[in-house]
This record gives sequence, structure tokens and C-alpha cells, in this order.
Amino acid sequence: MHIDLSDLNAIQSYAMMTQTIIPRPVAWVLTASDDGSYNLAPFSYFNGISSDPPMIYLSIGMAPDGSIKDTRRNIEKNREFIINIAHREQAEAMTKSSATMPYGESEIDMLGLELAPMPGSDLPRVAACRIAYACELVDIHMIKKQAIVYAELKHLYLEDSVTGQDAKGRLSVKADAVDPLGRLGGGEYLGAGELIYFERPA
Repeated sequence: MHIDLSDLNAIQSYAMMTQTIIPRPVAWVLTASDDGSYNLAPFSYFNGISSDPPMIYLSIGMAPDGSIKDTRRNIEKNREFIINIAHREQAEAMTKSSATMPYGESEIDMLGLELAPMPGSDLPRVAACRIAYACELVDIHMIKKQAIVYAELKHLYLEDSVTGQDAKGRLSVKADAVDPLGRLGGGEYLGAGELIYFERPA
């Protein structure tokens, strides 16, 4: 089957892309609202783009009513945010946090999530997440109605249980212990599953 993407509308393109660009990492983004409450929302148009400096991009669309999403509003104002990497046991909570809520109403409170201090940041992290990044906004580029957020990673939290050492004695992260969620299409996610390892050429 061949599909000419120019024949599809935005919703159809989204459906095809999210079902074929798989699996995608998910950034569970925590930001601070104007009243001091915390907003938490997942985004799977997300990835690393540079290691010198360490940077990520995050793509944020508009809310269903056409307004700016709370996450983008908070990032534009405060410039700081936390990316949490959710694991299999958090799949339901993470999905529920994507619901549209009035500004200032916290998904943290709705879901009864516990927070913990994030070293190097005034913002907290989701306590049960095994990986979290403290991020600082670098720039936002608009492509039509899509906001592409570029941010520098300032601090990294790793739960001790997911760390180890590789054959050369360097710090390594055990992906199976993290058990991160990979985003597929619709309501589907992928857990870590079986790991496949190949020695990389020198």
C-alpha cells in the first residue's frame, strides 16, 4: 500500500505517523502553573537532538479548543521544566494525565502522585519515575500551529536500581530495569521486553 501524505488532513496524518514511527519515547513533562500548582502531561513527539550541549526537542500542538496548551504556556513563562521517563507500572496514570483540564488544576492531585526533590531544580520530579531530567528552555520555533521546544538538559536523576557499570567500568543504565514505555498508535504502548545486544564496530 502506498499513501500520499499530501492527500491526508492533519488528523489522518497524525494517525498514520503515530502508528508507524514506533516506538517513540515519551516525555512526561512537569511544569509550574501561575498559582504554584504543577501541571503534568505526556508528549511522544520528543527525543534527544544533541549531546554537546545535551539537548532535547519537544513538539507541542494546540489544545482541542485551539488555545495554547498549559505545558507550553508554563515553559514559555518559567523556562524550566522536568522530563520524567515513565515505566510500565505508570502507563495508566500517564495516559490519564493527557486529559484536558482547566488551567491550574493539577494532574498530580487528580492522580494522587507523589513528588520528590529534583537535584539542581526548584521543580520536583515524579517520585516513582526512575529517570528524570531538569530542563532549561533554549528556544521555541513555530511551524504553523506546532511549537517545537528546544531545551538544554541541566541535571539527570537516575534511581540507583537502574544503574550499573559496563565492561569498561563506565556508568551504564540498565534498560530492562527502567522498563520505559514506548508509545505506539492509539492507546497502545510497548514495554522494554526482550533486549537485543550487538557489539558495535570500533
